[in-house]
Order: sequence, then structure tokens, then C-alpha cells
Amino acid sequence: MIFNVLTLFPEMFDAMNHSIMLKGQDKGLIELNLINIRDYSTNKHKKVDDYPYGGGAGMVMQVQPIYDALQSIENTGPVVYLTPKGKTLTQAILVDLAQEDHITFLCGHYEGVDQRVIDACVTHEVSIGDYVLTGGELPAMVMMDGIARLREGVLGRAVSFQEESHYSGLLEHAHYTRPAVILDRPVPEVLLSGNHKLIEDYRHQESLTLTKERRPDMYHKYIAANENKKKKKK
Repeated sequence: MIFNVLTLFPEMFDAMNHSIMLKGQDKGLIELNLINIRDYSTNKHKKVDDYPYGGGAGMVMQVQPIYDALQSIENTGPVVYLTPKGKTLTQAILVDLAQEDHITFLCGHYEGVDQRVIDACVTHEVSIGDYVLTGGELPAMVMMDGIARLREGVLGRAVSFQEESHYSGLLEHAHYTRPAVILDRPVPEVLLSGNHKLIEDYRHQESLTLTKERRPDMYHKYIAANENKKKKKK
């Protein structure tokens, strides 16, 4: 998978050269292609923004540098613009994008980018939450991390992400490791039983309980989906 990133601050992505992303790159499964939008400015001062038509606070990134930067990419794949106005990021979006071999992220700054380049080139507008950040770099890193770990071979086992929160529609159950008792708190006995069926049932019930308590919206959606499956089988 090739991640193309259009940004004004490529140095921020040094953070991606660690952990799972580094392992993916070392294995030849992930490639990170950083493109400095400023390199494509035709302005002698490498300016990439201007005042908004109609007035208002802040500056708007211009079409020309962004468009020319996009044109320099042989295969962009989906073009994702990170913006607070976008669709809220979910695990389903990450799973869908993980099927692609090329993805391009457009990181805006200032008051955002000229709408015309969005209309002409962007396929996905995504927000990582209901809050505003200075630019799209951190959201792009969040998405790349979430997508990369879904690619075959990046994590050690597929089950590593299939059991995690949101993948199955539920929040993930609690985890325990040695010692069996610490801080006067024991590990639940069922986890020491060696009975894999009992353990699986226990963990599933824990996930249901946790999801119902913390994310009732997810819980009810999960229950409804399972009821529909049962009806279809009948």
C-alpha cells in the first residue's frame, strides 16, 4: 500500500517511522510518499494561500499548488481530505480504505482549501471527531495507522485486529496478564480455566456489557443487526 500525503509540514510525519508503521515499511508492505505542497507553488515566495473571497478571518489554501501536486502522483487512489466538515471516521471507513493499494491524503491548513479543488479532486472528506485541529497532518496519521494495521502481514495475526473494539461492532473486553493476583485484584477465574469455549463466551458477554454501558448506540445497533441475521436464517 502506498500512502501519498500532500502537506505543508512533511517533517511532522517522522512520527510514522516507528512501531507498526515502521514494521510495515521494513516488510515492504507500506510506502509513505510525502509531497510538500509548497514545492508546487508558482509564486516566487512559494506562497500557497490567499485571502478568502467575500471577506472573513484567516487565509485559504489555493487551488493551483494542490492541483499540481496531485497531478504529480501517478496513481492517487482515493483522495481523502481531512476536515472537521467531513464524515466522522469509523472502523468501517478504515476497513473499506484498507482494500485500496494507493490512498492520497490532503492535509489542509489555515481556514482550509479552496472548494474548487475539493469538488474536482477529492473523493472522501473525513473528520476524526467533533473538534478542530490546526491542520490535517495528525488526522492523516491517525487514518494511516488505522488502515496500515488492517493490511495483511503488517500485524502478526489477523485476529489481532478482528477482536478489537469497533471491528466486530462491540467494544473490546478487558485484558489480563501475569501475575494472577496483583494490587489485591485477581484475574477472573474463567480465564485460568483452560476452557476456550467458556473463555470465548465470557469475553463476548464482557464486550456486550461494556458496550451497553459506554456506547448504547453501538450496543443497540449490534443487537438489531444480529436479530436481522436470525430472521434471515429462518
